[in-house]
Amino acid sequence: MKKQVDVLCIGHIDKGRIVVEGERTDATGGAIYYGGMVLRKLGLDIAVLTRVAKQDLGLLDELKAAGGEIFPVLTEETTGIENIIPNRNSDQRTCYLLGFAGTFTVEDIPAVDARVYYVGTIVPGEVDLPFLKEIASRGPLAVDAQGFLRKEVSRELVGDHWDQAREVLPLIHYLKVDNREAATVTGETDRYKAAKILRDWGAKEVVLTHQEGVMVQIGDEVVEAPFHPRSLAGRTGRGDSCFSSYFGRRLLGDSPAQAVLFAAALTTLKLEEPGPFHRDLSEVLEMMSKL
Repeated sequence: MKKQVDVLCIGHIDKGRIVVEGERTDATGGAIYYGGMVLRKLGLDIAVLTRVAKQDLGLLDELKAAGGEIFPVLTEETTGIENIIPNRNSDQRTCYLLGFAGTFTVEDIPAVDARVYYVGTIVPGEVDLPFLKEIASRGPLAVDAQGFLRKEVSRELVGDHWDQAREVLPLIHYLKVDNREAATVTGETDRYKAAKILRDWGAKEVVLTHQEGVMVQIGDEVVEAPFHPRSLAGRTGRGDSCFSSYFGRRLLGDSPAQAVLFAAALTTLKLEEPGPFHRDLSEVLEMMSKL
């Protein structure tokens, strides 16, 4: 019998390193980490499929302690990304690849049925089209486009075009992009026009983050809400936290407008502190009244 969960999180755990103003900190990262912790904070049942080296299984301890069921596929090495951020309040960063845990295969998929399948890519090559088609055949897909829009050039991860976007987008219910990624995929720098193009290409709910906030295109409706953080000390993981809080609240029954406001409030608080979101949900509700 298959295990029943709200969300199956699929992606590489990041054995990462953050360098801010020259100060280095080793830090766990990845969409499944930041996003998975938010989903658990919302009270949703999650399972986590990841590829990781045996010696790095401890990177998953926090997710496990939070109540996530972990399905690790053991690999030669663990994916790692070094994020170099020029100053603590910068929205800019340069990323370098430190390791790669390999591409997911259909055989990696655990015996789990989920209400949503969350594919959080952080590096190129994590998933391929046959894998996505298989996952999409099982239930609604929530996809972060980040890894699809990256390529490695002399260890640096740089923005690239998403060649398979027109094939993949019809498979996706919840799509996450930031404003730069949306422009790269569509060729349109106006985020409202870009979101409509992504909708027209097949994504059901387009979640687009930018420096000032988050917007969602769903059908002909656009809903949005601002971020108002006191600092950007917790910039890493912003998009993962925002996206997971949005579709997590949608799973819990929120309207798009309610979910966007909740996501903006949670992300505002997340931006102020490094690491995954740990604050009480009462603080999110209080922040919602201020946005």
